Amino acid sequence: MKSYLSNEYVKLRAMEPEDLHLMYKIENNPDLWEVSSFTVPYSRYALKEYIEQSQSDIFADKQLRLMIVRCADNRVVGTIDITDFVPLHARGALGIAILEEFRHKGYARNALELLCEYAFEFLRMKQLYAHVPVDNTSSLNLFLNNGFQQCGVLKEWIQSGNVYKDVFLLQKIRT
Repeated sequence: MKSYLSNEYVKLRAMEPEDLHLMYKIENNPDLWEVSSFTVPYSRYALKEYIEQSQSDIFADKQLRLMIVRCADNRVVGTIDITDFVPLHARGALGIAILEEFRHKGYARNALELLCEYAFEFLRMKQLYAHVPVDNTSSLNLFLNNGFQQCGVLKEWIQSGNVYKDVFLLQKIRT
């Protein structure tokens, strides 16, 4: 049987209790709040509850969070999510967070390729989409180089400090 969630560089796996420290670090990074719509820090307790209550079943949870693990040493380098899953329309939003020390090393690209393949071939989803701030060229290139297409601009979509920023709406549709 085909392994949808691993290749020679990374594997994607469900959250485990030992991921609490890393989840706390990612979720409470104010640099990521702009794109995540978080407004307050998460407590360790809330994250522990989230990990424990997650069924790691996109149909039950309406979202799927997977840990991105580097195969060379089993080190978690980030997370990748499908959120806002709508089974009726077989679509969901994508989000990726890579720890700063692991950025620009291909982990996000590999994780995105794996998750798209899993979503389209195994889960039979019709489309994935992402909102990318217009000034985030790294994320924009990541999605565009993985077959996503820019299909619109959402004006003044996210607040960043005292200004509002536009975001690109990107889609990848299973054909």
